Amino acid sequence: MILLVDSYCGTMDATIAHLLPIFLFLLKDDFPDVRLNIISKLDQANQVIGTDLLSQSVLPAIVELAEDRNWRVRLAIIEYLPLLASQLGVKFFDDKLGALCIQWLQDKVYSIRDAAANNLKRLAEEFGPDWAMQHIIPQVLEMIDNPHYLYRMTVLRAISLLAPAMGPEITCSKLLPVVISASNDRVPNVKFNVAKVLQSLIPIVDHSVVENTIRPCLVELNEDPDVDVRFSANQAIQGIDHVMMSS
Repeated sequence: MILLVDSYCGTMDATIAHLLPIFLFLLKDDFPDVRLNIISKLDQANQVIGTDLLSQSVLPAIVELAEDRNWRVRLAIIEYLPLLASQLGVKFFDDKLGALCIQWLQDKVYSIRDAAANNLKRLAEEFGPDWAMQHIIPQVLEMIDNPHYLYRMTVLRAISLLAPAMGPEITCSKLLPVVISASNDRVPNVKFNVAKVLQSLIPIVDHSVVENTIRPCLVELNEDPDVDVRFSANQAIQGIDHVMMSS
């Protein structure tokens, strides 16, 4: 397929007539490895097809593959998405693909949820904090009340990845309160991850926030009945002490 793409480079009419139908057909092949191989060539195909045709013809197939039954196909689409976003631009991305990015955070496969969290970080870096505040942050933070603890953990993972891209102000006003609230979660694994996220936020926020908000929460977690929660909290407190001593 990629040899065909190369041979048609620069001949748009031939691409439309010959390559595009084949490309779309193979994106729906019964074998996951075929679909994966075609997805891996999307960037090179776009150099021939162009953004307009990509959005009109290929994008609907990509949206369909975003819910593919094979998790490796879904993963490949997620990993391709930031590049697609940069090619299509922010408005088209918002209209067609934005909801999928949040939906993947609740996928049943851990690798998909983790890739989705990383995808949000890359999109926030691509489109900026203002865009993320409108299209990502509220939807992500709402999921902290999800009844399934694995999805609540995914939210914490997303927060830790998004915080550097969002900056100290948004981290303090929007992200940190959600993490602090999650420290009261009934599930030890969630509280364990709260301590890890709080430690990751130390370099981002002001020292006064660390001492007045983050440290008290960690001290409380350090008294938790669960040994793993206490361990994670203690590690984070040591991290604070190290930063304070070296500053």
